[in-house]
Amino acid sequence: MILELERKKELYKALVEKRTEYEGIFYVGVTSTGVFCRPTCPARKPKFENCEFYETAQQALLASYRPCQRCRPLSHPNHVSDLVRVLVEAVEQNPEKRWRGQDFKALSVDESTARRQFKKRFGMTFVEYARARRMGLALKSIRSGEKIIDTQLAAGYDSSSGFRDAFSRIMGTPPSRLEDGRILKAAWLDTRLGPMIAIGDEDKLYLLEFVDRRGLEREVERLRKRTKAAIIPGETKPIHSIEKELAQYFDGKLTEFSTPLYLMGSPFQQSVWEQLRQIPPGETRSYADIAGALGKPTAFRAVAQANGANQLAIVIPCHRVINSDGGLGGYGGGLVRKEWLLTHERQSG
Repeated sequence: MILELERKKELYKALVEKRTEYEGIFYVGVTSTGVFCRPTCPARKPKFENCEFYETAQQALLASYRPCQRCRPLSHPNHVSDLVRVLVEAVEQNPEKRWRGQDFKALSVDESTARRQFKKRFGMTFVEYARARRMGLALKSIRSGEKIIDTQLAAGYDSSSGFRDAFSRIMGTPPSRLEDGRILKAAWLDTRLGPMIAIGDEDKLYLLEFVDRRGLEREVERLRKRTKAAIIPGETKPIHSIEKELAQYFDGKLTEFSTPLYLMGSPFQQSVWEQLRQIPPGETRSYADIAGALGKPTAFRAVAQANGANQLAIVIPCHRVINSDGGLGGYGGGLVRKEWLLTHERQSG
C-alpha cells in the first residue's frame, strides 16, 4: 500500500504541474465534483484527498464520473479548437495575406486568444504560422524558377534584406541558396502519448520525436545543418506511412515498423541502432548487453551516447534499453512514457 500511495503522490504532482508527458497515462476522478479530467486540465486543481486515479477514461466512466467540460477527456488530447480551425482555413483561402489587427476583428476573433492557442497547438503564434505558410509558398515559387524579386513582393516584403532574414529564420537557408538545396517536410502527429513531430522527404523518414522532448529544437537544427535542407510544413509518403503505423502500434496491432528510414549517424551509432531494432517488443537489454553484442564489452558508455542520439523514437526502440541494475535509465521522451511503452509492448505481445 505504501507503493500505491507513492504512485498516487507522483500522479497528483503531475496533475498540479500539468505535465504533458502524462497525457494518456492516467485520468483523475474528482470526488468533490463528480467529474474526471486529463492530466493537463486547466481547471483549478482539487485537493489530493479528493482525487482517484484511473488508467483509462473507460475506468473513470465506470466509476460513475462524468467527463470534464473544460479538458474534454473523451476527445483527443490535442483536438484542434474551432478558433484554430477557422484561422487555419482563413490562411488557406488566402495564404499570401499579411495579417493585421482588423483582420482578426473581421472574423470576430480575439487576437491575443489566437496567439495563445496557436502557440500551444503549433509551438508558434498565429502570425508566425501565417508567415511560415507564406514562406512555404515562396520556397515553392523559387524552386519552380520564379525570380526572387517577384517572390519577395508576393510574400509581402518590400525590403529584400527583410525577406532574406525572415526566410532564413523560418526555413533555415536564404532563398538565393535554395536552387540546389534539399527540402524536408515536417508534420505534427497526434498519438496516444501526446503529439510527435515527423520530418521526412519523399523517400525516407528522418526524425520522429515527442514535441515536448527536451532539446528538440537543437535536434531539428542539427538535422537541418547536416542535411543542408530547408524544413517546411507539409506531408510526404513516409510521414503518412509512419502516422498509420503508429496508430496500429498504439492499438497493439503492430510490433515492427516498415516505414523507410534515413539514419544520420556514424557507423558505430548505426550499429547500435541496428542492435536496438533486434530487441523483441516487450523485452529489454542493458547498455552492457548491447556493447557485448557488438563485440565491444567496454564500450557501454559509447552505446549510451549512441542511444541518446537516436532521432527516431519508438521506431528505433531506445526505450527498450535499461540500466544493468534493472532501473529504467534515461529517455528523451520522459521516463513515464518509457515505462508505458514497455508495459504496452508486453501486454500486446
